[in-house]
Amino acid sequence: MDEAQERALIKRVLDGDRIAARELYDAHAPRVYRVVYRIAGDDVLAEECTQDTFVKVFQSLATFRGGSRLATWIHRIAVSMALNGLRSRRRRAAREIDLETVREVPSSTRVAEPDLKERLRSAIEALPEIYKVPVVLFDIEGFSHAEISELLGVPEGTCKSRLMRARAQLRDALAAFAP
Repeated sequence: MDEAQERALIKRVLDGDRIAARELYDAHAPRVYRVVYRIAGDDVLAEECTQDTFVKVFQSLATFRGGSRLATWIHRIAVSMALNGLRSRRRRAAREIDLETVREVPSSTRVAEPDLKERLRSAIEALPEIYKVPVVLFDIEGFSHAEISELLGVPEGTCKSRLMRARAQLRDALAAFAP
């Protein structure tokens, strides 16, 4: 969608056209979900954050100034929603105790080593947020450093250094799979 089409779609949405709102949602929801899922690591949280993203998009669309592409603006909201969802989940988890886990007796049998894909997913999940987001956006979703910089509101060099540090942590976490 070019810039003129984007502006026309935004105007139609702001004028109350429900079909235009659905077009905007359909055009951006799949990628927003993928980005949020990769950050959140959970499909239920990803669905919630995707919906929250579009609630915020439609509430704030009138404030969109067009300084960036609409997709970039939407993804900035999505990343923010995903990070807020993760923080909320962590706070909740810190207050809860799983009684089933408490009652378990440790087993003496050794669990088989998970495959590389699962280890990679776990390693990405374990990264601190400031490193996880650039890895997901750049290496998995294919965003450019400039787009990530704009999404996160940090200099491009900061995005690059965070990505470098994240990759170093991933290399350490996956060292057992190295030849």
